[in-house]
This record gives sequence, structure tokens and C-alpha cells, in this order.
Amino acid sequence: MSILASSFPSQFRALVFGASGGIGTALMAALAPRCDVLGVARNPTGDWVQGDICDEASLAGLAEQLKGERFHLIINATGLLHDAELHPEKAIRQIGADKMARVLAVNAIGPAMVLKYFLPLLAREEKAVMAHLSARVGSISDNRMGGWTSYRAAKAAQNMIVKNAAIETARRHQQQIILGLHPGTVETDLSAPFRGGVAAEKLFTPAQSAGYLLDVIEAATPQDSGHVLAWDGSQIPA
Repeated sequence: MSILASSFPSQFRALVFGASGGIGTALMAALAPRCDVLGVARNPTGDWVQGDICDEASLAGLAEQLKGERFHLIINATGLLHDAELHPEKAIRQIGADKMARVLAVNAIGPAMVLKYFLPLLAREEKAVMAHLSARVGSISDNRMGGWTSYRAAKAAQNMIVKNAAIETARRHQQQIILGLHPGTVETDLSAPFRGGVAAEKLFTPAQSAGYLLDVIEAATPQDSGHVLAWDGSQIPA
């Protein structure tokens, strides 16, 4: 598992949104021995801080609280595919406006707000990365099955937001890298109903996925900024 051995300073700060989720918790555990990592969650525990990516005022308040801090790594590990009332659509006729709005709020608007308020806290003079968990199903050109309209649309929108931010950032701070990351199929609540046909070697524990993602972050360069990279480092087409 990567500990971000060479491309980051010997001591750096990291910020993880969605720290209470399966992948977020694993990222926190992987980063803790290597750096000063701060977890953000809607319902924080321990030393974590409160932040809700669906509440702009919450993010604005947290950014103000952390004003003056500098982070070399900010990861948004939040995501919404389903819950007790929400299920991925199998056909267009199943789309519901309110449910679609919820999926967009978490997977697209939330990341945009994280970028808005926390890019100013990203280090500028050396390599610094902001990464948002994306998904292969957000690729328009790779979509051959249809379905999951709200989630696909939200992740595609997120990928465009990441691209826009990367273009803006490169004009001023060329060492900053803005990425989307596809974690693969991970044994979390998000994937639980949908992993029946996944081969054993392609089903990752949260710790495995976190390690792969940190390896990708370690290898990332400014030329990767704006792209969505899979857990194995390959680029996912737009």
C-alpha cells in the first residue's frame, strides 16, 4: 500500500471528506501513519470535524474555520447511489425529479462546492492534489448498457466540474492536480446490491481500494490534472 513516499513533502496535511464511509475510513487509516490527516463527516466522531457537502453554509463555515491552513492532499470520498428510498433506474420512465436531484446534490453539486471553498486551502508551491471519487459509469463514451440515469449523469457532471477546475488551476498554480478517481468495485454499502457478478479478484476491500487510490495519487503529475483515473492508474475516457 502506498504511503505517498516520494512525491509529497515528508510531513504534510490531508483532508478527507466522507471520512465515515467505507473508503473514507480506509483512506484515513492509510494516511494516518504518514501525515496529519483531518476527517470531515456529517456526523463526526473523535477528532473529525463537521461538514456536509450538500450544505453550502456548512462547507463555507468549515473553510473559514480552516482559513490559513494549507493541505497537500484533499480527497472527497462521498457518494450516493442508493438508500432505503432511492434505487438506480433501469429505464428512463423510472426517473423521479426529487430523487434525481438528491443524487446530483451529492455526486455533482457537492464536489463543486468542495472545489469552491477548499481549493484556496490547497498548497501552491509544490505538488498538491484534490481528488474526487468518481465512477466508470460516468463515462459517456463507455456507456453501452444504459440505465442508472441519475448516477451516470451526476458522475459525468462531476467529471466536467473536475475538468473545468483543472483548467482554471493550471493557469495560476501549475503544481496543483485536480483528479477524478474510480475506486473499482469495493465491499461497501454503496456496492452491496450490485456486486453479485463481480469476479473475486476485482472485488476490493476498502483497505485495498484505498491503497490503490493512494498509489495513483502518488504517481499523478500535472499532466493528469482534469482526468478521471481508475484504481490501476488507467485513464477513463470522457
